[in-house]
Amino acid sequence: MKRIVLVFLAILPAIIYAQELKEINEIAPFNEGLAAVRKGNQWGFINEEGNLVIDFRNDIHWNINADTSQKDVTGVRWPMFQDGRCIVSKIVEEGVPVYGFIDKEGKVVIEPQFLNVYPFKDGYTTGVLFRKTLKGKNEFKLNIYEFKFHDVLVHSSGKIEEFFEARQNIQMTSKRYELPAIGAKKLTKDLIAVHVPKKGWELRKLIL
Repeated sequence: MKRIVLVFLAILPAIIYAQELKEINEIAPFNEGLAAVRKGNQWGFINEEGNLVIDFRNDIHWNINADTSQKDVTGVRWPMFQDGRCIVSKIVEEGVPVYGFIDKEGKVVIEPQFLNVYPFKDGYTTGVLFRKTLKGKNEFKLNIYEFKFHDVLVHSSGKIEEFFEARQNIQMTSKRYELPAIGAKKLTKDLIAVHVPKKGWELRKLIL
């Protein structure tokens, strides 16, 4: 009898937690067993029993005015897990957002570092990688940085599997920044399309 009581007491907080989930502004569709729920500008995730399994946080990416016909970050109307990954964002460089991914435990498994990115599919995605490197100091002892941008193929572990074309003319200031289109699209397991400036799209074989 004591064992039964102890087991019940152990699960009681989870039951109460689910029952106290109130004042929700929006509930997204379920996908991969989880659904995003919004309070104000923060999102969390519930499981199919209604338990909050990822607490409310303000870095989960969404866009109330999303163009859902698009597959990149502009098309994310609701946060959603795909291949066990959900897009998060943070602000860098005068208000410019970069994107990464969390797993189903809410852990950031791929640090925000992409200016644009597709959701994962079959363990891979493509995006525009942003890297900032300290080059030294100028005559006024201010740091000098170099910005680099590449279209890349990314594994769900966060490993960059392939670097494709370097990107140019991306202005990293809020007044001049324009979201870059992704110049690499994984078509099949072994085939990717890469956009080459002034030449158009090329089909390339992948060896993974």
